[in-house]
Amino acid sequence: MKLHELKSAEGTRKTRNRVGRGMSSGNGKTSGRGHKGQKARSGGGVRLGFEGGQMPLFQRLPKRGFTNIHRTEYSIVNLESLNRFEEGTEVTPELLLESGVVSKLRAGIKVLGNGNLEKKLTVKAHKFSASAKEAIEAAGGQTEVI
Repeated sequence: MKLHELKSAEGTRKTRNRVGRGMSSGNGKTSGRGHKGQKARSGGGVRLGFEGGQMPLFQRLPKRGFTNIHRTEYSIVNLESLNRFEEGTEVTPELLLESGVVSKLRAGIKVLGNGNLEKKLTVKAHKFSASAKEAIEAAGGQTEVI
């Protein structure tokens, strides 16, 4: 079999319905939209969630809580992802970004205590969880808050 001999399986490719191309096509004249009304017009139709004037569901349901627009969001780094660095390395936010551990710095780096750390590292970050700090120091490393 050669590339020019390839054919897609029967029934996998369907030609699109070209509306408004004459009466014999079955979708001529009104193009399958029926006669008059909002949905027959160009740009017609109702917006998402519209229920014909009845109070929409998303407005009938009670609202709870709020989103704090001043929330500081940190890039999370777990201990197990620090094992990729050499023994005695000084781990900085720039190094984490460069090596692809985090994709964005956001408001800073927070180190969490998930996983095990087997290497002695000096970790510089904006925040540490208590368990992460404990684990880094137990491995013989140091933590430094920037």
